[in-house]
Amino acid sequence: MAMLDTDLDHILPSSVLPPFWAKLVVGLVAIVCFARSYDGDFVFDDSEAIVNNKVAGVVGRADLLCALFFLLSFLGYCKACRESNKEGAHSSTFWVLLSIFLGAVAMLCKEQGITVLGLNAVFDILVIGKFNVLEIVQKVLHKDKSLENLGMLKNGGLLFRMTLLTSGGAGMLYVRWRIMGTGPPAFTEVDNPASFADSMLVRAINYNYYYSLNAWLLLCPWWLCFDWSMGCIPLIKSVSDWRVIALAALWFCLIGLICQALCSEDGHKRRILTLGLGFLVIPFLPASNLFFRVGFVVAERVLYLPSVGYCVLLTFGFGALSKHTRKKKLIATVVLGILFINMLRCVVRSGEWRSEEQLFRSALSVCPLNAKVHYNIGKNLADKGNQTAAIRYYREAVRLNPKYVHAMNNLGNILKERNELQEAEELLSLAVQIQPDFAAAWMNLGIVQNSLKRFEAAEQSYRTAIKHRRKYPDCYYNLGRLYADLNRHVDALNAWRNATVLKPEHSLAWNNMIILLDNTGNLAQAEAVGREALELIPNDHSLMFSLANVLGKSQKYKESEALFLKAIKANPNAASYHGNLAVLYHRWGHLDLAKKHYEISLQLDPTASGTKENYGLLRRKLELMQKKDV
Repeated sequence: MAMLDTDLDHILPSSVLPPFWAKLVVGLVAIVCFARSYDGDFVFDDSEAIVNNKVAGVVGRADLLCALFFLLSFLGYCKACRESNKEGAHSSTFWVLLSIFLGAVAMLCKEQGITVLGLNAVFDILVIGKFNVLEIVQKVLHKDKSLENLGMLKNGGLLFRMTLLTSGGAGMLYVRWRIMGTGPPAFTEVDNPASFADSMLVRAINYNYYYSLNAWLLLCPWWLCFDWSMGCIPLIKSVSDWRVIALAALWFCLIGLICQALCSEDGHKRRILTLGLGFLVIPFLPASNLFFRVGFVVAERVLYLPSVGYCVLLTFGFGALSKHTRKKKLIATVVLGILFINMLRCVVRSGEWRSEEQLFRSALSVCPLNAKVHYNIGKNLADKGNQTAAIRYYREAVRLNPKYVHAMNNLGNILKERNELQEAEELLSLAVQIQPDFAAAWMNLGIVQNSLKRFEAAEQSYRTAIKHRRKYPDCYYNLGRLYADLNRHVDALNAWRNATVLKPEHSLAWNNMIILLDNTGNLAQAEAVGREALELIPNDHSLMFSLANVLGKSQKYKESEALFLKAIKANPNAASYHGNLAVLYHRWGHLDLAKKHYEISLQLDPTASGTKENYGLLRRKLELMQKKDV
């Protein structure tokens, strides 16, 4: 804002923002914006992973970059207005085009960036051109012929700039439309419940309530949540709902500001209020649901740019109060208090972003009815191995949102691991009924059905999962396991081969192919598959172990020994590795080495019956050899 005063001092003199208040604007913008800059709404519905803090931080950079280029575009347009007043037509056109380009860059960072063109137009017409809307409306109503002599209508420079802005905006919208695939993204009712309401009145009331919540977050950013969907804010369905008071308060304040901006005889005051309202309202329009449905209820990130307008209005208000009251110290104390509170909130919120658990739990106090909050806490607990607590949160997520298929899927997985197969099957079956193309749930349902020995149903579930997700290596792997259980060896090998084609580093599929070929006596083919796998995954000790077993049976003892030792080096505490190496040495005739590794294996796993039996045979053989020597 200081640059604005310097560049346009002949239009907006320095008295518009006194030096102290200008600095205060910058301070408020910095504090308020940074206090909310990383509070975006992130969607965490993927059953396989939760977006971590590093990813969230990268996503937050888009808003920062958008704000940077938005403000640069605005300042560039200010420069264009200055050059126009100096009668530098070519220079003015250059700065307008540069402003449009910077606006396009802002839009590519975040869709909200395109609104800078609207702000530039409002700034040019109402602030620079001193266009009095109220005066024009009055003349139109009274059919005043002097309207034709308005200087603005004869201002060719203004009309030319408006033409450039309109053309640039249309071009940007077209490019964005093509990038989005010539169609808007699809959202569900849980993302934005009000936009799916049948009654237009209900939609309008709830949209305005959302605006009031956003206004409150600007005034007091205390209720911060990473996601406001899934029942976080219950719909207002009746005018008797006490929350309509918030709507009345919002529009009372807004109408008051608008009237002051339009009706004030003080041109300086009118222009500052217009500028502040422009920054406050125009960047928020894409999130208002007025032009198209958005995929959120409240998203604090969309308030990043409107914070600038809020700070301008707040600063101007404090400046006006300081001129008309003797209690300047009290006003200064209030201002410093606001700065301190926002700094404190920034520190508190930054601490909540230090870990996923803290972030998710902080949302419980703000949105206890949000199923996604409970889901993410449950997911975090499950990842840490606390299945009992995770089940509790998953059940609450399903209770709050009975159609929350991701929560059903994850809860079904935990119940499957705890061998509660009947309930797991019921949950997963319900999930695929609600969302028939949910491939992960179909696969998990197949696993449960396989465990229940319902093989035909399991095969059908796996096939349905693959139908909805063609490239699904894990499903092909599980389908192979099913075929192996049914002794359909060729089908099993084909399924595992498909898994490795889709995911060459799928170690389990490679391993199962080697083991199946080994068990069916196809040693040469097993060896070929094992060597192929190790070329793709050279450091996988389980593949080394499986191939070493095959080579040992093929009497390629030296090569088998090398692989066993390499596998043991990678995983020295695997009892089976030492036990099978001991068997190799036993067959090879290296009895002392065999004895050594049998003993290591039994130390690691004293319950291994096969190793005990082989070790007993070796000891008897060694005793007989000692007796013969005697």
